[in-house]
Amino acid sequence: MSTLRHRAFTHLRHIAGPERTRENNTSLAAGLAFTAGILNSVGFLAVAMYSSHMTGLTATLADQLVLGEFTIVFLAAMGIFSFMTGAAMCSIIFNWGRRRNLPSRFAIILVIEALAMLLVGLMAEKITDWGLGWSVLAVLCWTMGLQNAVITKITGSQIRTTHVTGMVTDLGIEIGKFFYRNKPGDPDPVVHNKPQMRLHTLIVLAFFFGGICGMATALLIGYYTVIPAATILLVLASFPIIDDLRDHFGSQPELVPHSS
Repeated sequence: MSTLRHRAFTHLRHIAGPERTRENNTSLAAGLAFTAGILNSVGFLAVAMYSSHMTGLTATLADQLVLGEFTIVFLAAMGIFSFMTGAAMCSIIFNWGRRRNLPSRFAIILVIEALAMLLVGLMAEKITDWGLGWSVLAVLCWTMGLQNAVITKITGSQIRTTHVTGMVTDLGIEIGKFFYRNKPGDPDPVVHNKPQMRLHTLIVLAFFFGGICGMATALLIGYYTVIPAATILLVLASFPIIDDLRDHFGSQPELVPHSS
């Protein structure tokens, strides 16, 4: 039992670390997809818009612009801009950390995301009471852009966690391969990718159940729903940062002999 606990703790410590494995990527992607589902529900609760659905926001922007609903146009445009700004911020921070070879370059971004989520959880109710619900959507879209960019960097553009269009498409392709019947002796048979099917299914389900938990909990406690998710993310991301700080402050300076 102690060995299992040790392995589980070691895995949790490395989820946001610099050394990436398929297992670490899968665990992180599922957790972030679940988080995205929660934040999507909170965004809908705030202004009846989804904070991670850039396709929907772009379509809304076009449609409402023609219809002359300029308040909705503003919300959609602001959401798209905030999402893109979050992705840009992730790129800046990631490359800053990469140039300095920081093991915590991924974790730093996740900490920023967690802090933004905590801001929403603690302040959103007051902000919406002030009639500034649009700013809640802006922060959530910014957070989703940050998150989608970091998982893109981590997995080499193989996984997205803030929307499921690509995952459902890839899952459909693999299902098609599964049902395809190859001719006997075919030198180039069509073969489905079981690990990819499992990964895509996991991410879609994580996003789905995150949405269920987010909306169900939000109806009971409002925006405070995001605080537990933010706390867990903050704890997981803190391990590589603590290791970085320990290595930095614990290392002894190299002694250079004086020249005679």
